[in-house]
Amino acid sequence: MIFKQFYFFLINSNVYISLAALLLTVQAQIQLGMQPGWHPYLFIIFFATMLEYNFHRLITLWFRKETLVDKKYTWLRNNITVFYALMIFSIIGFFGALVFAKTEVIVTLFPIGLITIFYSLPIFRSKQKLFRLREISILKIFLISAIWALSTVLLPVIQSEKKIDTINILLMLAERILFVFAITIPFDIRDIGSDKNAGLKTIPLLIGEKKAIQVSVFSLLLFALLCVVHYVKTPLVYTLPALIISSVTTFAFIINKKVKKLTYYHYGVLDGTMFFQGLMVVVSYYILAT
Repeated sequence: MIFKQFYFFLINSNVYISLAALLLTVQAQIQLGMQPGWHPYLFIIFFATMLEYNFHRLITLWFRKETLVDKKYTWLRNNITVFYALMIFSIIGFFGALVFAKTEVIVTLFPIGLITIFYSLPIFRSKQKLFRLREISILKIFLISAIWALSTVLLPVIQSEKKIDTINILLMLAERILFVFAITIPFDIRDIGSDKNAGLKTIPLLIGEKKAIQVSVFSLLLFALLCVVHYVKTPLVYTLPALIISSVTTFAFIINKKVKKLTYYHYGVLDGTMFFQGLMVVVSYYILAT
């Protein structure tokens, strides 16, 4: 019971998704041929993720109070004080980590951070109405995929002083985008009702739920195939079992109707696929490569 409550706290506080981002960044270190190590950008990734996800809630709390009645905001409604404490903690942690980061890392992070802020903050105007980037039809899912890929792959590249193959980086970015894209579609399926009311055209609304799931599975298949082509004849071939297992389990989570009925299917299971993939690659490194 205590473990269950702790697990739910990790999810609702966005610590869980922040750990997933951290693990994916360590995974990127390994895939770039680097030795996993603690760098300031890992703390930046962790706290930036927590800050962004909670910032999105803050915008809802301040500007869209009418949506707080939604079931997904139950924890926020019941834990306002804890929520503000987490915001302060993530702000202090983020700016504290920036102090120790390389200038190149901060410069790379700046445009990604701006896009992330504009994603949540209603600062654009159309027909006398403020809106956020996430409210532009179709754009939301591609923004999410790109932000996750750029932030968790490019920062290790910038930090590294080694000469890294550009093709390798591009393939890693493509793999990350495909995987995040695949697990984000079920979120759009969940939000069909609210997106329809808001006039947004998401993939599930354009082609239907069934075909949207097929697109998700196809994206996941492309991810797995790209990983095989990318790593099968390289010294990083030991990462393949972890990546393939990640693909198979994620596929099962996307299509399994029983799993979809779980209370924390989206924030626990689907977000957990990133946590699981990063962890599997890290474990593979320490077991098979060292």
